Amino acid sequence: MRSSVLQTHKLAYALLSALGWAGTVSGQSETAIIQQTARVANAIRVDHAPKIDGTLDDPLWKLAEPITNFAQREPYEGQPPSERTEVRLLYTKGEIYFGIACFDSEPEKIVATQLRRDISQELDDYFEIVIDSSHNRRNAYVFQFNPLGTQRDALITDEQPPQDDGSEGDSGWDGVWISEARITSRGWTATVAIPFSTLNFMQTNEVVWGINFKRFIRRKNEQDLWSAWRRSFGANKISQAGELHGISEIGSGRLFIVKPYGLTGFNHLPPAATSAGLTPGTEALYTGGLDVKLGLRSNLVANLSANTDFADADVDTQQFNLTPYKLFFPEKRQFFLENAGIFNFAMGGSGDLLFFSRQIGIDPVTGQQVPMNGGGKITGSLAGFDVGIMDASTRSSGPNPYANYAVFRLKRSLPGGSYVGFMGIDKRAGNTAPPFNQSGGVDTRIVLMKSLVLTGYAAQTRSPLVTGGQTNLGAGLNYKTSWLEFLAERRKIGPNFNPEVGFLERTDCVCDYADLTLKPRPKIRGIRELNFEGFMFHAPDTHGVLQTQEWQTTFRAEFHSGAYTDDDIVDVFAQRIVTPFNIYKNVVIPPGLYRWTRHQLTYGTAQDRRWVLRFFERFGTYYNGHLNEARIRASYRPSERLSFDFSQQWDRFRLSVPGGDFSVLFGSLQTNYAFSRFLTLSAILQMNTSNTQATSANIRLRWNYRPDSDLFVIYTVGQQFASLVAANPAQYTQNRFAIKYTYSWRP
Repeated sequence: MRSSVLQTHKLAYALLSALGWAGTVSGQSETAIIQQTARVANAIRVDHAPKIDGTLDDPLWKLAEPITNFAQREPYEGQPPSERTEVRLLYTKGEIYFGIACFDSEPEKIVATQLRRDISQELDDYFEIVIDSSHNRRNAYVFQFNPLGTQRDALITDEQPPQDDGSEGDSGWDGVWISEARITSRGWTATVAIPFSTLNFMQTNEVVWGINFKRFIRRKNEQDLWSAWRRSFGANKISQAGELHGISEIGSGRLFIVKPYGLTGFNHLPPAATSAGLTPGTEALYTGGLDVKLGLRSNLVANLSANTDFADADVDTQQFNLTPYKLFFPEKRQFFLENAGIFNFAMGGSGDLLFFSRQIGIDPVTGQQVPMNGGGKITGSLAGFDVGIMDASTRSSGPNPYANYAVFRLKRSLPGGSYVGFMGIDKRAGNTAPPFNQSGGVDTRIVLMKSLVLTGYAAQTRSPLVTGGQTNLGAGLNYKTSWLEFLAERRKIGPNFNPEVGFLERTDCVCDYADLTLKPRPKIRGIRELNFEGFMFHAPDTHGVLQTQEWQTTFRAEFHSGAYTDDDIVDVFAQRIVTPFNIYKNVVIPPGLYRWTRHQLTYGTAQDRRWVLRFFERFGTYYNGHLNEARIRASYRPSERLSFDFSQQWDRFRLSVPGGDFSVLFGSLQTNYAFSRFLTLSAILQMNTSNTQATSANIRLRWNYRPDSDLFVIYTVGQQFASLVAANPAQYTQNRFAIKYTYSWRP
């Protein structure tokens, strides 16, 4: 262990020296990592499964010693929780079981409003189990449920920070597990059963897992954690999780799931689709395919897919692009989402990715689906390495030729949650030029001490007839404590760096970014935390000519109720336009260097109410003119079955260019009705007046009639997936109706 830690610090010191930062941390030793201690939980073996009925009445639960030593992360770090929590652990040869008692002195105030699986539960009370089954201290499975037993499962990769809504992990992963919960006169209780095969743990004599538990009490905005309870940590800080001991002689059998699907319906394209290279008219849909999941060994899974279909993926939420750069839309297709974290290769904190799976099977310009012949991937751990191998093939469709995509990812875990990694990507296309594009790179994440993390990467692309300027180098230093956060980052992106199977906001850039946030907690009634943030972004091209510059100061206040305010005191911007920027229909901003100043006011109401409101106003100058952005977001949950989410933004432009006096209105209205936890109906209506297709809609019925098996009925007016190009492209009305049936079984 000591030699491995020393090697880690030597590598860190070399990177810091290259950045000129070595003197700030060179006095650190491996002591900070070695002396980390973890809490230990023990599971008790039983001959048969306890009752998974949401109660702890089964006598088997009394065999387990309850875990009770939780501590507050919010609002009072390290203090005893305001309400008691108990967790009991049992296991059999094939499953692990959790019995949870969340005591509450005011059970009538428990918040439980969600019945739809996999959506954020941050508006509810909930409990969360985090399992690091490979014990690499970086990655973990998340199993979350509320007092109604509604499930949300996710994967945490490389201790990724929570989502914007506070949810941990990427919820694209779906595991097979059972949860039931009951609200009682003393609080609420839950029982959970997780097969070892869901964790891809098939057979072993001795098990040591990383494990953590989190309880969230909505009305108090209180987080209670068993481990990693410091405010600078959290449930996503896998390196600070506790350990689970006591499991031995398990054998759940090899993971082998066969999941065929059948689909029928129709698709109609209007005459305007001709401009995108597509054939207009109505086409009948009748197809089928097959997905297979095979456990090759513990923590190594193969996913195979034939004639892959994505009809059941959620539609993209429309955005209006105010910048000359690309907008990022997250992946929503299940084949690519499962174990996607292993393929993550971030190129800085800007959102750039060396591999971005949305470039496979979706036309980047029109957003239309490109049919997939199929694909396969292997993900997991092998001989101390995290391994990801993927191959996918698409058919020709409209302007898109047939193509094959091969991806290889390798990571080596280092002590304390650190790693070094490599990625290679090869795209081969037919009937087009260029016929290939290749990307490759190495990256690292080094935890110097609990609060200090160093990241670095070096990437290069290769395309025909291109020489020079195809590299991308970057490094960052992140320091985070309970009262201070600091991030410094530098990237140098060559003018010809072109990862066609990645996401890249800009090229030809020497990008410097620094951000400092102070987070005091004054003793002011009702106020939990104040934030004072300032950042600077400076981005000339590789010849030293300024392209983008921004500096901003922000004040935030978070209240104990969950209400908040987020105000940009000043946001000073400079942007060079090199080619004409078509911002709206026929409105074009000509080339030149523009400077403007903007301000922002935001307020969100308390989060434990049936009504939750958020107000946003940003105003000031913009491209030698003025722009006002007004937004309102509202959520209403009259019952646990019915919910409404409304978002509307009005952008008022007054620009000194022809046609520059215009407005854009865009937003959405979404409603969900849950007949039960397993049968839900959702509908979303979207509007964007910048498009010729001003409105779109999606109606979706999902019946989860057995674990991992579904019947979908889906009708879409408009486009399912958004374009990834930098401008705001014109869209056209598409009508698509599909019935999709999937059946998951183990031979």
